[in-house]
Amino acid sequence: MTPGGAASALSRLSIDDLDRSEVSGRRAFVRVDFNVPLEGAGPDRRVASDMRIRAALPTVRWLLERDARVVLASHLGRPKGPDPALTMAPVAERLEELLGLEVAYAAEPFGPEGAERIDAARGVTLLENLRFDPGEKTNDPEFARRLAARGDFFVQDAFGACHRAHASTVGVTRHLRPCAAGKLVGRELAAFRHLLEEPRRPFVAVLGGAKIAGKLETVRGLLERCDRVCLGGGMANTFLLARGAEVGDSLVEPDLVEAARALLDERGDALELPPDVVVARELRAGAAASAVSADEVEPGWRILDVGPRTVAGYGRRVAEAGTVFWNGPLGVFETPPFDAGTRAFAELLAAATRAGAFTVAGGGDSIAALEESGRIGDVSHASTGGGAALELVSGAPLPGVEALDPPRAAGA
Repeated sequence: MTPGGAASALSRLSIDDLDRSEVSGRRAFVRVDFNVPLEGAGPDRRVASDMRIRAALPTVRWLLERDARVVLASHLGRPKGPDPALTMAPVAERLEELLGLEVAYAAEPFGPEGAERIDAARGVTLLENLRFDPGEKTNDPEFARRLAARGDFFVQDAFGACHRAHASTVGVTRHLRPCAAGKLVGRELAAFRHLLEEPRRPFVAVLGGAKIAGKLETVRGLLERCDRVCLGGGMANTFLLARGAEVGDSLVEPDLVEAARALLDERGDALELPPDVVVARELRAGAAASAVSADEVEPGWRILDVGPRTVAGYGRRVAEAGTVFWNGPLGVFETPPFDAGTRAFAELLAAATRAGAFTVAGGGDSIAALEESGRIGDVSHASTGGGAALELVSGAPLPGVEALDPPRAAGA
Protein backbone atom coordinates (compact mmCIF):
# COMPACT_ATOMS: atom_id res chain seq x y z
CA MET A 1 0.00 0.00 0.00
CA THR A 2 1.22 3.46 -0.79
CA PRO A 3 1.65 5.97 2.00
CA GLY A 4 -1.26 7.95 0.63
CA GLY A 5 -3.47 4.86 0.62
CA ALA A 6 -2.69 4.04 4.23
CA ALA A 7 -3.31 7.61 5.32
CA SER A 8 -6.65 7.92 3.53
CA ALA A 9 -7.90 4.75 5.22
CA LEU A 10 -7.61 6.58 8.56
CA SER A 11 -10.48 8.92 7.72
CA ARG A 12 -13.57 7.04 8.90
CA LEU A 13 -16.97 7.89 10.33
CA SER A 14 -16.79 8.77 14.03
CA ILE A 15 -19.46 8.49 16.68
CA ASP A 16 -19.08 12.26 17.04
CA ASP A 17 -20.55 12.53 13.54
CA LEU A 18 -23.74 10.64 14.43
CA ASP A 19 -27.07 12.37 14.94
CA ARG A 20 -28.78 11.73 18.25
CA SER A 21 -31.59 10.02 16.34
CA GLU A 22 -29.09 7.40 15.15
CA VAL A 23 -28.13 6.62 18.74
CA SER A 24 -31.00 7.27 21.15
CA GLY A 25 -33.04 4.20 22.05
CA ARG A 26 -30.93 1.95 19.88
CA ARG A 27 -28.46 -0.78 20.83
CA ALA A 28 -24.81 -0.05 20.12
CA PHE A 29 -22.77 -3.19 19.50
CA VAL A 30 -19.35 -2.00 20.65
CA ARG A 31 -16.17 -3.98 19.98
CA VAL A 32 -13.82 -3.17 22.86
CA ASP A 33 -10.38 -4.46 23.82
CA PHE A 34 -10.80 -5.93 27.28
CA ASN A 35 -7.96 -8.41 26.80
CA VAL A 36 -6.63 -7.56 30.24
CA PRO A 37 -4.26 -9.45 32.56
CA LEU A 38 -5.95 -11.41 35.35
CA GLU A 39 -4.65 -12.59 38.72
CA GLY A 40 -5.89 -14.97 41.39
CA ALA A 41 -7.84 -18.17 40.87
CA GLY A 42 -11.44 -19.37 40.82
CA PRO A 43 -14.02 -16.98 42.24
CA ASP A 44 -11.20 -14.71 43.47
CA ARG A 45 -9.92 -14.11 39.93
CA ARG A 46 -9.69 -10.38 39.28
CA VAL A 47 -8.36 -7.82 36.82
CA ALA A 48 -4.67 -7.08 37.44
CA SER A 49 -4.53 -3.96 35.21
CA ASP A 50 -7.63 -2.05 34.14
CA MET A 51 -5.92 0.35 31.72
CA ARG A 52 -7.75 -1.08 28.69
CA ILE A 53 -11.09 -0.98 30.45
CA ARG A 54 -10.57 2.65 31.42
CA ALA A 55 -9.63 3.46 27.82
CA ALA A 56 -13.12 2.40 26.66
CA LEU A 57 -15.06 4.41 29.24
CA PRO A 58 -15.32 7.67 27.23
CA THR A 59 -17.11 5.82 24.41
CA VAL A 60 -19.41 3.93 26.79
CA ARG A 61 -20.34 7.11 28.66
CA TRP A 62 -20.88 9.06 25.43
CA LEU A 63 -23.36 6.42 24.26
CA LEU A 64 -25.16 6.23 27.60
CA GLU A 65 -25.50 10.01 27.76
CA ARG A 66 -27.36 9.82 24.45
CA ASP A 67 -29.73 7.13 25.71
CA ALA A 68 -28.18 4.26 23.78
CA ARG A 69 -28.17 0.73 25.14
CA VAL A 70 -24.60 -0.56 25.07
CA VAL A 71 -23.58 -4.15 24.26
CA LEU A 72 -19.84 -4.66 24.73
CA ALA A 73 -17.88 -7.52 23.16
CA SER A 74 -14.22 -8.51 23.55
CA HIS A 75 -11.86 -11.45 23.49
CA LEU A 76 -9.70 -12.41 26.47
CA GLY A 77 -6.56 -14.49 26.10
CA ARG A 78 -6.21 -17.33 23.60
CA PRO A 79 -8.70 -19.99 24.64
CA LYS A 80 -9.19 -23.09 22.47
CA GLY A 81 -12.84 -23.13 23.51
CA PRO A 82 -14.83 -22.31 26.66
CA ASP A 83 -12.35 -21.89 29.51
CA PRO A 84 -13.43 -21.01 33.09
CA ALA A 85 -10.10 -19.26 33.65
CA LEU A 86 -10.80 -16.82 30.81
CA THR A 87 -14.41 -15.80 31.34
CA MET A 88 -15.32 -12.14 31.23
CA ALA A 89 -16.89 -12.24 34.72
CA PRO A 90 -13.96 -10.47 36.49
CA VAL A 91 -13.93 -7.87 33.72
CA ALA A 92 -17.66 -7.23 34.18
CA GLU A 93 -17.11 -6.71 37.91
CA ARG A 94 -14.31 -4.20 37.36
CA LEU A 95 -16.24 -2.39 34.62
CA GLU A 96 -19.20 -2.06 36.98
CA GLU A 97 -16.93 -0.51 39.62
CA LEU A 98 -15.43 1.97 37.17
CA LEU A 99 -18.75 3.03 35.65
CA GLY A 100 -20.62 3.11 38.95
CA LEU A 101 -23.48 1.40 37.11
CA GLU A 102 -24.85 -2.11 36.94
CA VAL A 103 -23.36 -4.17 34.13
CA ALA A 104 -25.32 -7.14 32.84
CA TYR A 105 -22.94 -10.04 32.17
CA ALA A 106 -24.20 -12.35 29.42
CA ALA A 107 -22.37 -15.63 30.04
CA GLU A 108 -24.40 -17.35 27.30
CA PRO A 109 -25.34 -14.55 24.91
CA PHE A 110 -26.84 -16.71 22.16
CA GLY A 111 -29.29 -18.88 24.06
CA PRO A 112 -32.87 -17.75 24.80
CA GLU A 113 -31.95 -16.73 28.35
CA GLY A 114 -28.96 -14.72 27.18
CA ALA A 115 -30.98 -12.99 24.49
CA GLU A 116 -33.66 -12.07 27.02
CA ARG A 117 -31.03 -10.73 29.41
CA ILE A 118 -29.57 -8.51 26.70
CA ASP A 119 -32.98 -7.32 25.56
CA ALA A 120 -33.97 -6.49 29.15
CA ALA A 121 -30.78 -4.58 29.95
CA ARG A 122 -31.32 -0.82 29.80
CA GLY A 123 -27.70 0.22 30.27
CA VAL A 124 -24.56 -1.84 29.65
CA THR A 125 -24.20 -5.54 28.80
CA LEU A 126 -20.89 -7.38 28.49
CA LEU A 127 -20.88 -10.54 26.36
CA GLU A 128 -18.85 -13.64 27.16
CA ASN A 129 -15.35 -14.09 25.71
CA LEU A 130 -15.71 -13.96 21.91
CA ARG A 131 -12.97 -16.51 21.36
CA PHE A 132 -14.90 -19.20 23.18
CA ASP A 133 -16.48 -19.66 19.74
CA PRO A 134 -14.09 -20.62 16.89
CA GLY A 135 -16.23 -18.56 14.53
CA GLU A 136 -14.75 -15.36 15.97
CA LYS A 137 -11.23 -15.86 14.59
CA THR A 138 -12.39 -17.42 11.31
CA ASN A 139 -14.83 -14.56 10.67
CA ASP A 140 -17.58 -17.13 10.30
CA PRO A 141 -20.59 -15.44 8.62
CA GLU A 142 -23.12 -17.21 10.85
CA PHE A 143 -21.29 -16.22 14.04
CA ALA A 144 -21.04 -12.65 12.77
CA ARG A 145 -24.78 -12.63 12.08
CA ARG A 146 -25.51 -13.88 15.61
CA LEU A 147 -23.31 -11.17 17.08
CA ALA A 148 -24.91 -8.48 14.94
CA ALA A 149 -28.36 -9.56 16.14
CA ARG A 150 -27.36 -8.18 19.55
CA GLY A 151 -27.06 -4.61 18.22
CA ASP A 152 -28.57 -2.02 15.88
CA PHE A 153 -25.42 -0.10 14.95
CA PHE A 154 -21.71 -0.79 15.33
CA VAL A 155 -18.94 1.07 17.15
CA GLN A 156 -15.32 -0.01 16.75
CA ASP A 157 -13.34 0.90 19.85
CA ALA A 158 -10.80 -1.95 19.94
CA PHE A 159 -7.78 -0.55 18.13
CA GLY A 160 -5.71 -3.48 19.38
CA ALA A 161 -7.91 -5.86 17.37
CA CYS A 162 -8.29 -3.78 14.21
CA HIS A 163 -5.53 -5.65 12.37
CA ARG A 164 -7.59 -8.87 12.61
CA ALA A 165 -10.40 -9.62 10.14
CA HIS A 166 -12.55 -11.39 12.74
CA ALA A 167 -16.30 -11.77 13.08
CA SER A 168 -16.54 -8.99 15.68
CA THR A 169 -14.29 -6.55 13.82
CA VAL A 170 -15.30 -7.07 10.19
CA GLY A 171 -18.11 -9.62 9.90
CA VAL A 172 -20.66 -7.66 11.94
CA THR A 173 -20.21 -4.57 9.78
CA ARG A 174 -22.08 -6.34 6.96
CA HIS A 175 -25.25 -6.33 9.09
CA LEU A 176 -25.23 -3.08 11.11
CA ARG A 177 -25.45 0.58 10.19
CA PRO A 178 -23.97 2.97 10.83
CA CYS A 179 -20.48 1.59 11.55
CA ALA A 180 -18.38 4.21 13.31
CA ALA A 181 -15.13 4.63 15.20
CA GLY A 182 -15.39 5.11 18.95
CA LYS A 183 -13.52 7.67 21.02
CA LEU A 184 -10.45 5.48 21.59
CA VAL A 185 -10.09 4.43 17.96
CA GLY A 186 -10.65 8.03 16.90
CA ARG A 187 -7.74 9.18 19.09
CA GLU A 188 -5.54 6.39 17.72
CA LEU A 189 -6.27 7.26 14.10
CA ALA A 190 -5.65 10.95 14.75
CA ALA A 191 -2.26 10.16 16.30
CA PHE A 192 -1.19 7.89 13.47
CA ARG A 193 -2.10 10.51 10.89
CA HIS A 194 0.85 12.44 12.32
CA LEU A 195 3.08 9.50 11.41
CA LEU A 196 1.60 8.74 8.01
CA GLU A 197 0.79 12.16 6.60
CA GLU A 198 3.96 14.22 6.18
CA PRO A 199 5.71 13.35 9.48
CA ARG A 200 8.32 15.75 10.75
CA ARG A 201 11.76 14.50 9.72
CA PRO A 202 13.88 12.70 10.63
CA PHE A 203 11.37 9.89 11.23
CA VAL A 204 12.92 7.18 13.41
CA ALA A 205 11.41 3.81 14.31
CA VAL A 206 12.75 1.67 17.15
CA LEU A 207 11.56 -1.91 16.89
CA GLY A 208 12.02 -4.67 19.47
CA GLY A 209 10.40 -7.92 20.45
CA ALA A 210 11.41 -11.56 20.53
CA LYS A 211 11.23 -12.71 16.90
CA ILE A 212 11.15 -11.48 13.33
CA ALA A 213 8.92 -14.28 12.03
CA GLY A 214 6.11 -12.54 10.20
CA LYS A 215 7.81 -9.15 10.65
CA LEU A 216 10.32 -8.98 7.81
CA GLU A 217 7.82 -7.30 5.52
CA THR A 218 6.93 -5.00 8.40
CA VAL A 219 10.59 -4.01 8.74
CA ARG A 220 10.76 -3.47 4.99
CA GLY A 221 7.64 -1.30 5.13
CA LEU A 222 9.11 0.76 7.98
CA LEU A 223 12.28 1.29 5.98
CA GLU A 224 10.19 2.73 3.15
CA ARG A 225 8.58 5.28 5.50
CA CYS A 226 11.27 6.03 8.05
CA ASP A 227 14.67 7.66 7.75
CA ARG A 228 16.12 5.08 10.17
CA VAL A 229 14.96 1.85 11.79
CA CYS A 230 16.78 0.75 14.96
CA LEU A 231 16.40 -2.88 16.04
CA GLY A 232 16.61 -4.43 19.49
CA GLY A 233 15.30 -7.41 21.39
CA GLY A 234 15.54 -10.97 20.17
CA MET A 235 14.68 -9.96 16.61
CA ALA A 236 18.00 -8.11 16.32
CA ASN A 237 19.90 -11.37 16.95
CA THR A 238 18.95 -12.87 13.59
CA PHE A 239 20.12 -9.72 11.82
CA LEU A 240 23.39 -9.76 13.78
CA LEU A 241 23.96 -13.37 12.72
CA ALA A 242 23.13 -12.43 9.12
CA ARG A 243 25.78 -9.71 9.33
CA GLY A 244 28.36 -12.32 10.38
CA ALA A 245 28.46 -11.62 14.11
CA GLU A 246 29.08 -14.31 16.71
CA VAL A 247 25.88 -14.57 18.78
CA GLY A 248 26.72 -17.55 21.03
CA ASP A 249 23.64 -19.40 22.25
CA SER A 250 21.26 -16.50 21.61
CA LEU A 251 17.75 -16.94 20.28
CA VAL A 252 17.89 -16.74 16.48
CA GLU A 253 15.69 -17.83 13.59
CA PRO A 254 18.03 -19.76 11.26
CA ASP A 255 15.48 -20.07 8.46
CA LEU A 256 15.25 -16.27 8.23
CA VAL A 257 18.97 -15.47 8.19
CA GLU A 258 19.17 -15.31 4.40
CA ALA A 259 16.15 -13.02 4.18
CA ALA A 260 17.62 -10.79 6.90
CA ARG A 261 20.94 -10.69 5.02
CA ALA A 262 19.19 -9.67 1.82
CA LEU A 263 17.42 -6.85 3.64
CA LEU A 264 20.71 -5.67 5.14
CA ASP A 265 22.31 -5.70 1.68
CA GLU A 266 19.37 -3.73 0.29
CA ARG A 267 18.75 -1.19 3.06
CA GLY A 268 21.58 -1.60 5.54
CA ASP A 269 22.29 2.13 5.35
CA ALA A 270 19.00 2.84 7.16
CA LEU A 271 18.83 -0.27 9.36
CA GLU A 272 20.73 0.07 12.64
CA LEU A 273 21.73 -2.87 14.84
CA PRO A 274 22.95 -2.86 18.47
CA PRO A 275 26.72 -2.18 18.79
CA ASP A 276 26.75 -3.81 22.24
CA VAL A 277 24.54 -6.26 24.12
CA VAL A 278 24.01 -7.62 27.61
CA VAL A 279 24.68 -11.35 27.89
CA ALA A 280 24.21 -14.05 30.51
CA ARG A 281 24.51 -17.83 30.65
CA GLU A 282 20.90 -18.28 31.70
CA LEU A 283 17.65 -16.42 31.58
CA ARG A 284 16.55 -15.93 35.18
CA ALA A 285 15.91 -13.01 37.46
CA GLY A 286 19.12 -11.71 39.01
CA ALA A 287 21.42 -13.75 36.74
CA ALA A 288 25.01 -12.55 36.42
CA ALA A 289 25.21 -10.42 33.27
CA SER A 290 27.75 -8.29 31.43
CA ALA A 291 27.85 -5.96 28.44
CA VAL A 292 29.96 -7.03 25.46
CA SER A 293 30.40 -6.10 21.82
CA ALA A 294 27.52 -7.39 19.72
CA ASP A 295 30.08 -9.09 17.44
CA GLU A 296 31.80 -11.06 20.20
CA VAL A 297 29.27 -13.18 22.06
CA GLU A 298 31.00 -16.39 23.13
CA PRO A 299 29.48 -19.89 23.05
CA GLY A 300 27.39 -20.60 26.15
CA TRP A 301 26.28 -16.97 26.48
CA ARG A 302 22.95 -15.52 25.38
CA ILE A 303 22.00 -12.02 24.27
CA LEU A 304 19.19 -10.86 26.58
CA ASP A 305 19.26 -7.07 26.38
CA VAL A 306 20.88 -4.18 24.54
CA GLY A 307 23.95 -2.63 26.08
CA PRO A 308 24.62 0.92 27.31
CA ARG A 309 26.27 2.03 24.04
CA THR A 310 23.21 0.91 22.13
CA VAL A 311 20.85 2.77 24.46
CA ALA A 312 22.97 5.91 24.14
CA GLY A 313 23.17 5.61 20.36
CA TYR A 314 19.46 5.01 19.89
CA GLY A 315 18.87 7.83 22.34
CA ARG A 316 20.85 10.20 20.12
CA ARG A 317 18.75 9.13 17.14
CA VAL A 318 15.47 9.95 18.87
CA ALA A 319 16.91 13.20 20.29
CA GLU A 320 17.60 14.36 16.72
CA ALA A 321 14.25 13.10 15.37
CA GLY A 322 11.12 15.02 14.53
CA THR A 323 8.96 11.89 14.75
CA VAL A 324 9.57 8.64 16.68
CA PHE A 325 7.70 5.35 16.66
CA TRP A 326 8.64 2.75 19.30
CA ASN A 327 7.24 -0.76 19.32
CA GLY A 328 8.50 -3.66 21.44
CA PRO A 329 11.00 -4.16 24.27
CA LEU A 330 14.74 -3.98 23.64
CA GLY A 331 15.44 -6.94 25.93
CA VAL A 332 13.68 -9.61 27.98
CA PHE A 333 11.71 -6.94 29.79
CA GLU A 334 9.82 -9.27 32.13
CA THR A 335 13.05 -10.65 33.68
CA PRO A 336 15.36 -8.22 35.55
CA PRO A 337 18.14 -7.26 35.01
CA PHE A 338 17.35 -7.65 31.30
CA ASP A 339 14.74 -4.89 31.47
CA ALA A 340 17.35 -2.16 31.94
CA GLY A 341 17.73 -1.25 28.26
CA THR A 342 13.99 -0.91 27.71
CA ARG A 343 13.53 1.21 30.84
CA ALA A 344 16.45 3.49 29.94
CA PHE A 345 15.09 3.96 26.43
CA ALA A 346 11.67 4.89 27.85
CA GLU A 347 13.34 7.77 29.69
CA LEU A 348 15.11 8.91 26.52
CA LEU A 349 11.87 8.78 24.53
CA ALA A 350 10.17 10.95 27.14
CA ALA A 351 13.06 13.43 26.92
CA ALA A 352 12.72 13.55 23.13
CA THR A 353 9.02 14.34 23.50
CA ARG A 354 9.74 17.19 25.88
CA ALA A 355 12.26 18.50 23.36
CA GLY A 356 9.56 18.73 20.69
CA ALA A 357 9.48 15.37 18.87
CA PHE A 358 6.13 13.73 18.10
CA THR A 359 6.41 10.32 19.73
CA VAL A 360 4.20 7.24 19.56
CA ALA A 361 4.78 4.10 21.62
CA GLY A 362 2.93 0.82 21.14
CA GLY A 363 3.12 -2.74 22.42
CA GLY A 364 2.45 -4.08 25.89
CA ASP A 365 6.01 -4.06 27.22
CA SER A 366 6.80 -0.64 25.77
CA ILE A 367 3.73 0.81 27.46
CA ALA A 368 4.53 -1.07 30.69
CA ALA A 369 8.03 0.44 30.74
CA LEU A 370 6.60 3.92 30.31
CA GLU A 371 3.96 3.32 32.98
CA GLU A 372 6.37 1.88 35.54
CA SER A 373 8.84 4.72 35.01
CA GLY A 374 6.05 7.28 35.38
CA ARG A 375 6.61 8.45 31.79
CA ILE A 376 3.36 7.34 30.16
CA GLY A 377 2.19 10.95 30.10
CA ASP A 378 5.48 12.12 28.61
CA VAL A 379 4.98 10.68 25.14
CA SER A 380 2.75 12.24 22.50
CA HIS A 381 0.63 9.11 22.18
CA ALA A 382 0.63 5.74 23.98
CA SER A 383 -1.10 3.33 21.62
CA THR A 384 -3.37 0.57 22.93
CA GLY A 385 -2.52 -1.70 20.01
CA GLY A 386 0.97 -3.08 19.49
CA GLY A 387 0.34 -5.27 16.45
CA ALA A 388 -2.17 -2.90 14.90
CA ALA A 389 0.17 0.06 15.38
CA LEU A 390 3.09 -1.81 13.84
CA GLU A 391 1.13 -2.90 10.78
CA LEU A 392 -0.37 0.54 10.27
CA VAL A 393 2.96 2.37 10.37
CA SER A 394 4.56 -0.19 8.05
CA GLY A 395 1.85 0.44 5.46
CA ALA A 396 -0.47 -2.53 5.96
CA PRO A 397 -4.24 -1.97 5.94
CA LEU A 398 -6.27 -2.49 9.12
CA PRO A 399 -9.38 -4.54 8.25
CA GLY A 400 -11.22 -3.40 11.37
CA VAL A 401 -10.80 0.23 10.34
CA GLU A 402 -11.43 -0.21 6.62
CA ALA A 403 -14.75 -1.94 7.41
CA LEU A 404 -16.11 1.25 9.01
CA ASP A 405 -18.22 3.76 7.11
CA PRO A 406 -16.36 6.56 5.32
CA PRO A 407 -16.72 10.08 6.69
CA ARG A 408 -19.84 11.93 5.64
CA ALA A 409 -19.75 14.96 3.41
CA ALA A 410 -20.21 18.28 5.17
CA GLY A 411 -23.89 18.95 5.72
CA ALA A 412 -24.90 15.34 4.99
